[in-house]
Amino acid sequence: MTTSTQIQQRFEQLKAQGRCALMPFLMAGDPDLSQTRASLLALQSAGADLIELGIPYSDPLADGPVIQAAASRALAAGTTPGKVLEMLQTLQGELTIPVILFTYSNPLLNRGMDCFCREAAGAGAAGLVVPDLPLEEAEKLSAIAAEHHLDLVLLVAPTTPAERMARIATASRGFTYLVSVTGVTGVRSRIESRVEGLVQRLKAIGPTPVAVGFGISGPEQARQVRDWGADGAIVGSALVKVMAESHVQHEDVAAAAAGFCRELRQALDG
Repeated sequence: MTTSTQIQQRFEQLKAQGRCALMPFLMAGDPDLSQTRASLLALQSAGADLIELGIPYSDPLADGPVIQAAASRALAAGTTPGKVLEMLQTLQGELTIPVILFTYSNPLLNRGMDCFCREAAGAGAAGLVVPDLPLEEAEKLSAIAAEHHLDLVLLVAPTTPAERMARIATASRGFTYLVSVTGVTGVRSRIESRVEGLVQRLKAIGPTPVAVGFGISGPEQARQVRDWGADGAIVGSALVKVMAESHVQHEDVAAAAAGFCRELRQALDG
């Protein structure tokens, strides 16, 4: 019998408790890696169940303007994939919730799939999301990631054909990432109702948990995806925006992140 991964264990615990996973996203290095480090710990204390950590990249195709701007700021501050992993490694023993690295295929392929997975696992990462990797390449990477006890999480969009959706959901490890909108990440005033049907369709394919992201802007939308049966809510642009605004106003970035996270946690548990 195969041992459950960190991500699988976390979703199993939450399912037993009847709770929906809260998964905030933040961009590593925005405004700098020391504040990213503090924010990761603050989010954990504020009730995050898993964290998606973005590695800044110069051509982020899946990201909307808020996260693109965060990546640009992080790159300007000198953030590199190696420095992100070094920072993450310093949190071992303190950060106990699973961290999923969000990266693009170019930096990953430049490093080499096996090398990147080995270094990511060594730094304490639990999984990977690579939004621009074709399914065929993803299946190859998934096997390599699994050797290093990492889950490769795959994305499904509203426009994904049913047959391919089933193939992606079957191949995804840890959870399936359901993109709630057609297009890039970003804050939306409401989530499209067809997401409810997509959640149910994915859950009918197999036992892999389904987490919804792209467009959850606050507590109300987080509660909505929970009520639609999602196993997790991923909040990115809205949190990145809160953190960026607090930095501009010379406030405590980690404290601002934690405050927003607590609001989301209360909504999901309410």
